[in-house]
Amino acid sequence: MWIDPITATESAEGVLSLTCPNAFSCRRVQEHYGKLIQQEVIRQGGKVCRFVVKNGHKESQDPPRITDEPQMTFKEMALTPTAGRFLHKDFTFDQFVVGRNNDFAYSASLSMASRRKTDQSCLYLLSKTGLGKSHLAQAIGHHIIDEYPDERVYYVTAEDFSNEMVSSFRNDCFDQFKGKYRRQCDVLLLEDVHCLEGKDRTQQELASTLDSLYDAGKKIIFSSCYRPSEIPRLNDKLRSRFSYGLVSTIEPPDFKTRVRILNKKAKVKKLVIPREITDYLAGELTEDIRQLESGVMQVAAKSSLLGIPIDNRLAESVVRNIIRTRKAITVDVIKKMICRHYNVSQKDLVSRSRKQAIVRPRQMAIFLSRRYTDAPLQAIGKAFNRYHATALHSINAIEKGVHKSAALRKQVDYLTQKLDSGDF
Repeated sequence: MWIDPITATESAEGVLSLTCPNAFSCRRVQEHYGKLIQQEVIRQGGKVCRFVVKNGHKESQDPPRITDEPQMTFKEMALTPTAGRFLHKDFTFDQFVVGRNNDFAYSASLSMASRRKTDQSCLYLLSKTGLGKSHLAQAIGHHIIDEYPDERVYYVTAEDFSNEMVSSFRNDCFDQFKGKYRRQCDVLLLEDVHCLEGKDRTQQELASTLDSLYDAGKKIIFSSCYRPSEIPRLNDKLRSRFSYGLVSTIEPPDFKTRVRILNKKAKVKKLVIPREITDYLAGELTEDIRQLESGVMQVAAKSSLLGIPIDNRLAESVVRNIIRTRKAITVDVIKKMICRHYNVSQKDLVSRSRKQAIVRPRQMAIFLSRRYTDAPLQAIGKAFNRYHATALHSINAIEKGVHKSAALRKQVDYLTQKLDSGDF
C-alpha cells in the first residue's frame, strides 16, 4: 500500500529522490518506513546515501494540514481482521542467558533465525511458564527482522489466531484472513498452542495454514507448556504438524545460571547488588526466571524507598514475601480482594447480572486470575460461572481498556501492586 507506489525520480550527489503520490503518503513513508528505506539504500549502494521524499501530486515542502475533524466511518464496509502483538524490545538473543538448562533450545533457535540449517523449518519450544520460551521465540523474530528486513514476521498467540479467525467470519473477510497467514507470512511465531484444545474449527483452519506454510518453505515457531502428545482435545492432523519439527525443552535453571540471570537483570536495570545477596537470591528463588527478576527488583526498590543498604536481612524479607505471595494467590483470594475493593458480594460477582457495577469487577477478577494463577482459562471461567469465551472476552476488555482509560489503568496498577506486595 505504501511502498509499491513510490518511484525513484532522480539520484545525484549522494541524494536519492523518491516520489510519493500524495502528501499523506509522503508523511506516512517518512515516519514509518524512513529507517528501513535508509538501511536498504545503504545496503544496495554500498555507501552512505541520503534520500528525500517528494509529493508527486504537488511539489511542496509544506507539511499536510491536520484538522481535528474525526475520520468518517462506513457502516457497510467489511472490517479487515487485525491481530498480532509487538515483540518485546528486551527479548533478544543478546539478553538471553544461556545455561545447561536451555543451551540446546538456544542453539536451535539461533540456528533457525540465522538460517544456518536450511532444512529446519519448524521449531517447538517447550517449557513451563516463566522459563524463557517466549523470550527465545521473540528473539528469533527480532533477529530475522534485523538481518532479513524483507521477511514478514507475524507474532501471535493461539488465542489471538482463534479470535481473529472468528472476527473474520463475522465481518465477511475470511479470505483476507486466510491470505494473510498463507500467502503474506514468511515467519510465524505462534505462542501457547495448548490453548487451542477443544477449538475444532480453529484447529482445522490452522492445520491447513501450516500445510501452506510448510509447502512454501516458511519458518514456524511454536511454544507451549505441553508436548504435542499431551495437549487434550487436539485433532490428529494438527498434533502431527506440531510434532513435525524439532521439539526443544527448556528446564528450570541451575544455581550458576540463576546467578548469571540475576547479574544480567541487575546490569540491564543499572542496579548494584552485592555478590552475597545475588548468591542468596539464586539459592532461594528457584521456580522460574520471573521470580528471580521480581527478587532483584524488590530488593533494589525496598533499599531505595527505606534508605537502607542491601544486606542479608533485607534480602530475607523480600524472599519470604515472594514465596508467601506466590503460594497464597488463588482465584478465591482474588475474588475476595475484588469484592472488598469494589464493594460487591461474591454472589453478585458470579451471578448472571450484566450491570456495569458488577461486570467491571468481574472482568477485573478474571483478568487478575489469568495473570496471577496457573489455572487454565476454562477453570477460571467456571469459577465465575462463565464459559471459556466469556472469560477470554473479559481479559481482552481489561487489556484494551487500560490503553484507553487512565482511570482503569490506575485500578489495574493499584490491584497488581497489592497482589505483588502480598497485601490482599
